[in-house]
Amino acid sequence: MPKAFPKEFRDDVVAVARKAEASVAQVAKDFGISESCLHRWLALADIEDGKRPGATKEESEALRELKKRNRLLEQENEVLRRAAAYLARDVLPK
Repeated sequence: MPKAFPKEFRDDVVAVARKAEASVAQVAKDFGISESCLHRWLALADIEDGKRPGATKEESEALRELKKRNRLLEQENEVLRRAAAYLARDVLPK
């Protein structure tokens, strides 16, 4: 797994790359990261800044939490449905 870089480092690298004083390849080499990594950071920064369509980090986290909550509620609903069916079989005449 690749090492994680601190947010401050990523922000600094993106700022330097956006100044366009050097090529993306040169900036990536200077900071010791891969060129594809820098392209990804630039794309994510554009999304966060609203320059490119896509889900921001906050929106992605909120969506992940909502999906998690939805799964939990569906599981609880299934348990209640099975409990109701189990209890109903003892109450209903045959």
